[in-house]
Amino acid sequence: MEAAERVNSAARIGAEKMDEEDETVEEIRQMSGYGGDVIVVGGFPAAESESESESDLAAAEIMVIWAIQGPTSFAPNALVAQSSLELRLDACGHSLSILQSPCSLNTPGVTGSVMWDSGVVLGKFLEHSVDSKVLSLEGKKIVELGSGCGLVGCIAALLGGNVVLTDLPDRLRLLKKNIQTNLHRGNTRGSATVQELVWGDDPDPDLIEPFPDYVLGSDVIYSEEAVHHLVKTLLQLCGDQTTIFLSGELRNDAVLEYFLETALKDFAIGRVEQTQWHPDYHSRRVVLYVLEKKSKRCLIDDSSLNQSY
Repeated sequence: MEAAERVNSAARIGAEKMDEEDETVEEIRQMSGYGGDVIVVGGFPAAESESESESDLAAAEIMVIWAIQGPTSFAPNALVAQSSLELRLDACGHSLSILQSPCSLNTPGVTGSVMWDSGVVLGKFLEHSVDSKVLSLEGKKIVELGSGCGLVGCIAALLGGNVVLTDLPDRLRLLKKNIQTNLHRGNTRGSATVQELVWGDDPDPDLIEPFPDYVLGSDVIYSEEAVHHLVKTLLQLCGDQTTIFLSGELRNDAVLEYFLETALKDFAIGRVEQTQWHPDYHSRRVVLYVLEKKSKRCLIDDSSLNQSY
């Protein structure tokens, strides 16, 4: 079945299922590093979906997402202008100026030198979650993957995190420039450093000794080829205390499904509803997940199970 046909079929079936409200029950959990509710995708102990395979869970999640949000691959970004050399955004009481390189989009496979909606959503979600007291980044060790232009890492540092922003060697110059521009000495509660990291390679010891409290990533799920290396790196970076926040552009259902199926082998995954995002920064083309290594720490309160809408 062609990809577009499969998406339309999944959306149609998902919509039909959601219309059966009496039979629709979503499992709600809280995860150890995030105080807000998440909708269970899979991987939690004693979840109703425990007996389902990773493949079935991933396929069900894709069906729901495409039915609810109806993303289209050709929809323009709503929160950023990629043709501009600069993105201005207010965050944490600061006016951030994020430099972009629009000409880089002409190079196949290079998307990290411009901003995407998923980065803005994740950055403002972190700010909103801290303001709402369901998340604390103060003094926490944070590693950001595929930092690109550096917006998310800058916001995390302004919120008090000690952030290591990472990317491929040829992306670091722009990243360092944006860090220097926006995180002036004395105006940041936390700290920010830039470091090279190639997914799939062994990380430098300072990234995992000790393990980060949080790992962040926006627009890091973009090809099946990269999924294996991304998941390997997530496993290398994560201890039992680590919580991962990943926001993604909904471009390709097959790639996202492959990522979820692969990650569910080792991680518990929950989806954050848009009602918990920053109220002024929503996008139908973005999804936000929370991941933690499968362990007893994934569940903090059995009483939060099996809530329904």
